[in-house]
Amino acid sequence: MKRLGVWVGGLLLAVVGIIAAAWAFGAVWFDGPFAAMNKIVAALVAVAFIVALLFVRPFWRKLGVFAVLFAGVLTWWLTISPTSNRDWQPDVAQKAWADIQGDEVTVHNVRNFEYRSETDYTPHWETRTVQISKLTGADLAINYWGSPWIAHPIASFQFSDSLPLAISIEARKVIGQTYSALRSFFRQYELIYIPADERDAIRVRTNFRTSEAVYLYRLNLPLEQVRGRFLEYMHRINELHARPEWYNAMTSNCTTNIRTQRVATQRTPWDWRILVNGKGDELLYQRGVLDHSVPFAELKRRAYINARAQAANDAPDFSERIRTHLVGEH
Repeated sequence: MKRLGVWVGGLLLAVVGIIAAAWAFGAVWFDGPFAAMNKIVAALVAVAFIVALLFVRPFWRKLGVFAVLFAGVLTWWLTISPTSNRDWQPDVAQKAWADIQGDEVTVHNVRNFEYRSETDYTPHWETRTVQISKLTGADLAINYWGSPWIAHPIASFQFSDSLPLAISIEARKVIGQTYSALRSFFRQYELIYIPADERDAIRVRTNFRTSEAVYLYRLNLPLEQVRGRFLEYMHRINELHARPEWYNAMTSNCTTNIRTQRVATQRTPWDWRILVNGKGDELLYQRGVLDHSVPFAELKRRAYINARAQAANDAPDFSERIRTHLVGEH
């Protein structure tokens, strides 16, 4: 039994070592400072790991060499700093910030583009002033573009006297970049919070990206919590405006930030569906954050808004029309 335990432990360490080696290879390949030589240097890093794997004895010395190689790459990688001064794509060209004066919040650089297609649009960046006391509730749009396991959440805050304010947490890309799930594990994209009109943040996904599906849910939260969540978003927007951060598909993405922007003592318990966020609506239903007056399958059926959004298009009452047949009230 002892021998089996040693064998299993050694196997687990070997798996961890291989994962560490693969990550170090990717870090140099994607983020290295050697330009066209990145691939060559990454290959040399891989060779170093392979040599250690095949020729270093005994096992614990091999493990030590792996650890030193990995620590060297990780130490360098952590020194790579984000900067806001890059040639950003037009849809993420401006970073928002919020001026919070008691009950009144003025949000600068609210995106409200005039779309003709997903890539053909006229940029409009607006300034909007809202009152926290006029918040009436919050909704959550969940956007799928392929796998049912992975999605993109967009929070939307409702006000009694003004249009909803949607906030999308995204990877900020420079001109020429496309989003890559693999690259998102490295230092390729910066993190950005985009406050936007719903006719922008939601409509671009329902009306102009033909392969995407959007579900909109009313959140069953007390007003005090809604107002607290709104301020969490505003403070996080200001933090990123002052100090840029990296986007990371595992540690700092569109879902994990919703949780970690809260103070540690108020964060919701961890759940695997926070990472596999296509199942996030099931998690919210299970925790009572979504309406329980109907079964989840019916709730989700009625939450699908693509057809309603396409019919509303750019109408002034877009936000009202996409909410017909939703379950729950604010």
